[in-house]
Amino acid sequence: MAMSSPLWVAPTFLSRPSSNISRSITYKRCRSSASNFFSQSDMEQPLMKGQKLMEFPHLTAAHKDLMVSLISALETRLDSHLLASSVVPPDVEFYQNDQGTSQGSLHIRRGLPSSHIDFVLASWLHLKVPTGSAMNITNLQAYLKSSTDVPHFQFELVQCSPTYFILFLDITPRKDLVLYPNYLKTFYEEAQLETLRQRLEQVPETKPYLSSSLYFRGVVSPTGILVSIKCEEVGGTDRCEEIIREHVSPIAHDVMVIWLEKYFSGATVGVTERAELEKRDLLVKTRAIEMDLSSSLPLQFGQEVANRVLSVIKGVLGV
Repeated sequence: MAMSSPLWVAPTFLSRPSSNISRSITYKRCRSSASNFFSQSDMEQPLMKGQKLMEFPHLTAAHKDLMVSLISALETRLDSHLLASSVVPPDVEFYQNDQGTSQGSLHIRRGLPSSHIDFVLASWLHLKVPTGSAMNITNLQAYLKSSTDVPHFQFELVQCSPTYFILFLDITPRKDLVLYPNYLKTFYEEAQLETLRQRLEQVPETKPYLSSSLYFRGVVSPTGILVSIKCEEVGGTDRCEEIIREHVSPIAHDVMVIWLEKYFSGATVGVTERAELEKRDLLVKTRAIEMDLSSSLPLQFGQEVANRVLSVIKGVLGV
């Protein structure tokens, strides 16, 4: 199994916040900020669009609760920066192969012309594998325009089996961190993201997951969380549910809070810098299509369904 790009919908394997938000936050504030930044109604509010997406029919209870709360909270906070309706037609909002053994749902909202949001994408995939079992992949991304240099938000949780998960959580950099040390300081060091990564490492069942793709390793941030969660020997499915609910969920919300604060406090960049960001973003998006979607979707869903889904995704990505 190989996660090969920080922007994917299928893998290569079988309300505004308060205007006085500070520009720099500490880990102590981060730990308490999720409950303050997201109200209870934010966590529970269902999407007005993308109802098929929010069903998550194949997930465990903890996994489903995590995805519903993340997506609802993100869309609520960004709602005034997003166009009202999804760009996804009904036959792509939900799709499946001829046998009905592999299914997927996709929801995409574009940002308003006046906002820095390019698009917010959420998806789930239920895929049958040759062994006869199935895996479930859930994904949430927020991509920004070249008018700002704030990193993109990325979350993916893959259920390989009832007792084996892989988590990817990051705000992916859009500049070279060696050439731009202030970028590293602003978005990663001052945000104390490394502390969050280390928190999850303290859970005995988590281990660093090393992607086989060198490209993927090159575009993930130094504080990106990429771990496997295995509960096969002790605790089983109940322990996996506990880890997702008690550890993965709060850390994912904390990272989202950090990203949202950086987004709302981010500045508009100049014309020269904008061109550099646009070039880098386009390369990442194009590589995602080439490495992941163009090969994996036809294998799982057939060429006709794959073409339909890819047409929508390419249109949004601008590739």
